[in-house]
Amino acid sequence: MDLWQLKIFFKVAELKGFSKAADAINITQPTVSAHIRDLEDHFGCRLFDRMGKEVLLTAAGEFLLGHVKKILASCDEAETAMSEFSGRIRGRLRLGGSTIPGNYILPRLLSGFTSQYPGARIALRVSDTREIANMILEGSLDMGIIGARIEKARLVYKKLISDEMCVAVPADHRWAQKKMIDVDELSSEPFLIRERGSGTLKSLEKSLASIGMDTSGLNITTELGSTESIIEGIKAGLGVSVLSTIAIKEDLESGKLAAVKVSGLDLKRDFYITVHRHKSPSPLCTAFDEYITERLARPETGYNS
Repeated sequence: MDLWQLKIFFKVAELKGFSKAADAINITQPTVSAHIRDLEDHFGCRLFDRMGKEVLLTAAGEFLLGHVKKILASCDEAETAMSEFSGRIRGRLRLGGSTIPGNYILPRLLSGFTSQYPGARIALRVSDTREIANMILEGSLDMGIIGARIEKARLVYKKLISDEMCVAVPADHRWAQKKMIDVDELSSEPFLIRERGSGTLKSLEKSLASIGMDTSGLNITTELGSTESIIEGIKAGLGVSVLSTIAIKEDLESGKLAAVKVSGLDLKRDFYITVHRHKSPSPLCTAFDEYITERLARPETGYNS
């Protein structure tokens, strides 16, 4: 067993496929298979169940994965620490983003950051707000950008930018020509929501609570797992939803969707840089924090609050 084999094991587990892992780390599939066989021989048990094109971890594989994550995290920390010792900003930054920052904000900034710091390698994980917060707590992410504060004492939040949410409707909807609707009108339309753990849903619940309402007063017909699926559902006439204007910017500009405000309902929310309270930030983390804070404050980005 060696570190390279553990990295291959982790990539197969992450991507749930030998060929996908091979493509990701630029080696052949037979080489991946051979290394996994060597690991299984070493431990004397199967690590993966082959389910057609997809592979799933066995109970033994799940157990090993927990240790492998810690080993690889320690390797990253050692590399970053040695870079700090030598006065260089380099290493691997394990970055998390909830749906809006992860899909619509961070990808546009990473190119500039890696150009400025060519020794940096970014691993971006996109998931819902609660999952990103939990990964920071367990140490598998160095920092995250999320759309709601999860009440965990071991997390520290710093406001990054503000976001304006709106009711998104199809271009031919009867509300499309309105600038504002009354909050009571929301219950008259089929409503699409994100899954539990979503920062968007948490922000909507907080906004409704501020006026003595909750989501039970909405005509919720469908729960979807991503912002993109909700956007497509709105276009298809499945219902309406409250979404970030950042997420639907292109659809608003093209006229495929319309944005409507709600009278008496504050739909503003913030995005936060989030780190572990008891973990000292690496020079790479600090450099990225400073970079995105400065870039997003520029008026030309359209994100400054």
